Amino acid sequence: METRVITRREQEEEAWRSSHSAKFSSHSSKKTFTSSDEEPSYADFYPIIPGDILSAKEILNMKITPYHRTWQESLLLKEPSYRDKWTMFGNEAEKVEVAVLRNQRALRSRVDRVALRTQAEEKAASDLRYRELLSQRPPDFSVPLRAHCVWEGMSVTLACTLQGCPPPHVTWFKDGVELSRDAGQPWNRRLGRTFGLHTLEIRRCSPEDAGEYRVVARSALGEASTCGTLLVNTVAEEQEAGFSSLFPPTWVKEGVQLRPSGRVEVTSSGASSLLSVKAAQKEHEGVYTLRLAGHHGPQEHSAFVYVKDGSAVVSGGPASPLGVQWSDVNLDYVFLSWLPPSADGASPVQGYFKACHFPVSGLKGGTSYCFRVCAVNQAGAGRWSKPTAPILTSDPLEVTSRQVTNTYLVLSWSEPDPRGPEPLTYYVERSVGNEDRWETASLGAVVSSPLYPVFDLQQGAQYRFRTRSVNKYGISEPSDPSELLSLGPPSEVPDPAHSVLVFRDSDSSVVLQWQAPPGGQEVLGYYLYYSLTGSKQFTAHGLQAQKEYVFRVKSVGRGGNSKYSDESKPVRVKAAIRAPSPPSSVALLMCSGSGMVLSWRAPASDGGCAVRGYYLDQRETSVQGPWREVNRKAVEKRLCELIRMRAGRHLAVAEFSPPRASQLRPLQRLARRGRRKGPEHFRVSAANLVGLGGPSAPSQVFRCEEWTMAQPGCPYDLEPREVRSNSLLLRWEPPIYLGASPLIGYQLHVSQGDQSESWAALNDEPITDTFYKASGLQTGQTYRFRVSAFNQAGAGEASLPTESITALTQPGTREVEVGVDEDGSIFLAYEVPAAAPSDSSHFLWSKDHRQAIDGGRATVQDKDNRSVLTFREASEEDLGLYSVELSDQPGFSSSYQLTAADLERLTELSWQIRNPLVGLRSGWQVEVREDGGVRLWLQTEPLSAGAELRLVLNDREIAGTSRRQVRLDRPSGVVEVLLDPLEDEDQGSYTAQLRDGRARNQFTLLLVEHRFLQTLSQSRANRRNVQRKKGPYFLEYLSWEVTEECELVIRCKVTNLNKDSSLKWFKDGKPLTPTVYDPSSGASSLSIPGVTQEAAGSYRAQVADGRGEDISTLDLLDEEFDKLLQQLSKHCALSAGQVQVQGTSEGLRLYCHLKFYHTYLKTTWIFRERRLEQDSRARAGCSVDTVWVDVSGPVDTDGGKYTLELFDGRDTHARHLDLSGQVFADALAEHQRMKQAALAERKRAKVTKGLPDAVAIMEGKSLCLTCFIDGDPSPAACWLRNGQELSDQPPYSMARQATSSAITIHTVSAEHSGLYSIRVSNEHGGETATVTVSVYRKGEDPPAHAVMMG
Repeated sequence: METRVITRREQEEEAWRSSHSAKFSSHSSKKTFTSSDEEPSYADFYPIIPGDILSAKEILNMKITPYHRTWQESLLLKEPSYRDKWTMFGNEAEKVEVAVLRNQRALRSRVDRVALRTQAEEKAASDLRYRELLSQRPPDFSVPLRAHCVWEGMSVTLACTLQGCPPPHVTWFKDGVELSRDAGQPWNRRLGRTFGLHTLEIRRCSPEDAGEYRVVARSALGEASTCGTLLVNTVAEEQEAGFSSLFPPTWVKEGVQLRPSGRVEVTSSGASSLLSVKAAQKEHEGVYTLRLAGHHGPQEHSAFVYVKDGSAVVSGGPASPLGVQWSDVNLDYVFLSWLPPSADGASPVQGYFKACHFPVSGLKGGTSYCFRVCAVNQAGAGRWSKPTAPILTSDPLEVTSRQVTNTYLVLSWSEPDPRGPEPLTYYVERSVGNEDRWETASLGAVVSSPLYPVFDLQQGAQYRFRTRSVNKYGISEPSDPSELLSLGPPSEVPDPAHSVLVFRDSDSSVVLQWQAPPGGQEVLGYYLYYSLTGSKQFTAHGLQAQKEYVFRVKSVGRGGNSKYSDESKPVRVKAAIRAPSPPSSVALLMCSGSGMVLSWRAPASDGGCAVRGYYLDQRETSVQGPWREVNRKAVEKRLCELIRMRAGRHLAVAEFSPPRASQLRPLQRLARRGRRKGPEHFRVSAANLVGLGGPSAPSQVFRCEEWTMAQPGCPYDLEPREVRSNSLLLRWEPPIYLGASPLIGYQLHVSQGDQSESWAALNDEPITDTFYKASGLQTGQTYRFRVSAFNQAGAGEASLPTESITALTQPGTREVEVGVDEDGSIFLAYEVPAAAPSDSSHFLWSKDHRQAIDGGRATVQDKDNRSVLTFREASEEDLGLYSVELSDQPGFSSSYQLTAADLERLTELSWQIRNPLVGLRSGWQVEVREDGGVRLWLQTEPLSAGAELRLVLNDREIAGTSRRQVRLDRPSGVVEVLLDPLEDEDQGSYTAQLRDGRARNQFTLLLVEHRFLQTLSQSRANRRNVQRKKGPYFLEYLSWEVTEECELVIRCKVTNLNKDSSLKWFKDGKPLTPTVYDPSSGASSLSIPGVTQEAAGSYRAQVADGRGEDISTLDLLDEEFDKLLQQLSKHCALSAGQVQVQGTSEGLRLYCHLKFYHTYLKTTWIFRERRLEQDSRARAGCSVDTVWVDVSGPVDTDGGKYTLELFDGRDTHARHLDLSGQVFADALAEHQRMKQAALAERKRAKVTKGLPDAVAIMEGKSLCLTCFIDGDPSPAACWLRNGQELSDQPPYSMARQATSSAITIHTVSAEHSGLYSIRVSNEHGGETATVTVSVYRKGEDPPAHAVMMG
């Protein structure tokens, strides 16, 4: 059909061209195109060239100019001059001919285009009229009004849906009285119209609102009406807030009311209601709503509950299946179906036969069952699904048809007729193909229902089935065989969805749209996933405002889940654009008698899209008629001038540009034009990209009468900015009408509360600026403001009050930030919450609240929710007050006063940024390595990859060599110079010059004189040390320490030993022994207990073998030895115990024990805080481990506090004794005892000179043993042999004198050998002295230890 239409159109065009060609070739017609709506033809002004003239193409391509008929006529003329003239004329005519032909072709193309366009427009208009005629229909209420019954104080909305074309006129009636849309309507009623939905909202219903409401729709095609009754019940006493039996709360999940059960528990008490769901599953996810019916209307609160998937039972395991349902319930058979899990885990699901359905047989009749399912993949089994509701197996209500899948067949049959009263069971038999060999298919199973699933069938094979009935009386004959049956094709996984589209909806949601899989595939549902743009992790819940997301969809079928669809285009989560809200506060600013200037406030919300213009409506107050449109072309500004035309009642609208402050002049006279009309109302509607918003409230009554008062008109556009908890900023525009004299200033008034009419002056003196900072406000208090203008005649009319303003700093409010950016430019920045800006939002900056930002001095850059004003070269000209606001949300505003102090501070910081220095972390350091190499290094802040280093030594740039290596580690900022070896030419000044972009710096090291010599010496010593360590060497050199036992220990440790290595000690060149040496560890030590002056000297240790030797020396002389003695004294003093007292025969001894005492340790005794001087009664003394003082002849005055001070050469250590009281008494008593004991000891009998320990005498000689004795009184003496007392008889003879006693043995023999002793005693005591006598024969050797006698 389409080809024929095109062919017919081509034929028509060809015929049309032919007709036009014929017209152009006619000799008689000079004017071809005579249509009234076409332009005049060139044929009206130029003659038509005859058709036998050659075409322009032929003429232009010919080498010889063709002859014209006039030329042939000219040949008849014989005069040459005439021939020449005609030849010239022919040439000129030839040129004209070519031009005319070209114009003809252009004219023909133009006429063709115009004619085609005219035909297309006529056809489109005809189609439009035809469609309008077809779409016409009389009014009809597709959804009529319905009756409502509400409580008093509740709100109700009466609604109906109307269809009709052209749109019918709708009128509302209450009890037969028309309800007006504008004037005379009660405050609580509001009529609404949205497309075909007509609503009547009644707020806070009262008994007066009850009645019959009727809606009448009229059009040229007819009339329709609908009615509904409203009943308002009154409540005698208002109920307290809270849940009660009268208004119980109702919990609803996605339209289904939730009732208490085993898993759902609802608890309501007081003012709270709690819904608890036990063992939550994924099926419990959704929107939960709490509904409460009250006197003031139903209230609902909803929340989306997202149930997160539980962790996998095994790592990589799948999630739980969803929506397990049962069907085809029989006595022993149930069919289960479910949805696959949303997450397959680490591998695809392999369980439940790869299909989401399964027949369960072998159940027990009359028994209640619950079922659940889990998915299985390669990782293991996942979580169990939510259990199904209990199902009781029973006889089916109807017999279902069989089901065929790729894994089983479900057979169904009818029960035998007659059935009989006895219970029946069945046998199922099968046969392969058409064979007549039958086998039992239900072997081992009891089939009680006429449904049975058959498994273990081969794919591609065909089977026949038949059944037998069985009761207690026997088995029936087999039924007729079924037709050939086979397994069905496998359940296919559906294709993924495609064409995923995302649309903005709100700040927390989006609308998704996609196309189903092609080919009519069975799809059970879809899983939706989203991810932040750029992220690889897809989730399924929790969108965040102002974040950008991509979405994808997964199809769900019987065979499982499809692959993911292609990702959608990124979309930012934000509210969709909508029509703007109504403007407000329509005000009359000036009237000249023939026109008036109106202004109004911008809509509170622009709907997320910039307002493109405003439309005004007017209505005369004397005629209660419809509103009339004032302007068809939108007014872009909120200030316009209405000029009344001389004819008719229409108004011409012109945008009004207010004069600048310098151009304001008083209006003396205004010419009056047109005729005066009655009072009028005006209203304004705003329009944006979406469409026209709602109209504003009607204005006050405005009369078009010339203003002649001397006072100025009212200011306009009074708006709040920078609302904070204790202050705000007011801005306004000056009045258009100035009165009889120039303006003097402005007076502001404030009113507290929303509806208060009590106004108080805000400023004492008139202000000349058109902005004012109001401070001292109360936090949380509501205010309204207005402003009046003053001139010499007085105060003019006040402006319209502002909306109610609450003095409160909103959460997230930020102030203007001042700083310096990375390029060193001074900037002011302002940031609003991320969700605040819309697509049409932009930031408005101004200086001193009126002056626009000079583009030559500063630039403004907006990015997302942040705006930055950057000064090109800040100077004193830029000082002032800078303010900023969000274009469509002026509530987000702030200001900053840039002062001279700020400019100075920021300029300094700018210079530092533009001329940066490379930061230094650590200055030049000099390190000598163990191998003798020297490392010079410094560290700066991290450098970029393009940083450069220039190293200068003694005013000469140096580069790296094999001996002098120069390195720069840019990430760490380390500059190092390695000198190996260090030589004399390396002495000097090192300067590292660094450059990193714009940052520069240099650092100098002076390695000269003493510092250089010290470094060189250490470097060479380390190099020698390296050479030394090739053989055995000292890992730890000789060192000394004093132990807690007050011993001096000198240690060293050697390493790199072998079996031939030896270690020797020397003191002052002489070998030392013994020393302790452990070859396995290399540790050796020398201990010197009881250090004396002899320990001073030069100690040396030497380790050597065939590879080399190493020596370590230690000089314990002079200061080092004094240091040793000081450490020894300190340890001795620390080891001292407390001072003790002991009674002696001569008096009292106060003493203190130490582990060791050295004379270097100075001791001082203090008695009663005075030094105890040495005298005849007090004598101090010391020993190796004790320090004491003896007090002779103690008396009572010797009692008191004694202190022993031990000074180790640096510190003083004190020990104390309080010798008083019982301690002093006990010491004196002990002194008396010791004194008596000493006296008795002096008088006691004792042997003063003695006998040797052993004597030897040859046999046959005489032995005389003599000893001296003493005692008072003179002691008695007694000799004994081997413990037996001897008498003065041969061979013994005894002699006694006053001070001695002797015994003689005559002619000794071997039997006289033994232990001889003498015992002396008196009244004070006694003692015994012994001697061993050995008798040997002649020729024998006497004992070696005996004294030879005789």
